[in-house]
Amino acid sequence: MINEIIKRNGITFGVVTGILSALITATIYAVDLNLFVSWWVGIVSILIYLVLGIVLLSKTKKELKGIFVFKDAFTTYFICAVIAILIGTAFNILLFNVIDPSAQDTLKEITIKNAVAMMQKFNSPAAAINEMIAKMKENNPYSVLQLLKGSVFSIVFSSIIGLIMAAFFKSKSQE
Repeated sequence: MINEIIKRNGITFGVVTGILSALITATIYAVDLNLFVSWWVGIVSILIYLVLGIVLLSKTKKELKGIFVFKDAFTTYFICAVIAILIGTAFNILLFNVIDPSAQDTLKEITIKNAVAMMQKFNSPAAAINEMIAKMKENNPYSVLQLLKGSVFSIVFSSIIGLIMAAFFKSKSQE
């Protein structure tokens, strides 16, 4: 049985994080699609999610009066991460497959253009660049299937982060 504090905090922070993720995506969509492929936006997003995870685990540990075993810390973070990822993925599916499917093509072109510029910067041969372009044109990272696959990867990545954070936030042994 999961402790009520762990469940409540995991769900609450998961919903808040998921809504924040949808708001970030909507803002980027409204401001400039080029931001979707911007490295600094990715870094800022990761930092926001890490800060929210730290706040979640700190708050939960405090509410549990400092008794926070590794399993409970990981469970709290995992519940939050899965809920947030599901909300974010549902929003992305809705945005890119229902509201504005044409954004998929625009983002694909932006991504290809940026990848070509990067490969040219590293003096990649034209044949390698052309092969990469062909592969990228075949793939649609914003299709429902690819977004769902991406959410599985996100859950795995978040689990690894959760394991690290749980190790950091767990109660110190009294022995």
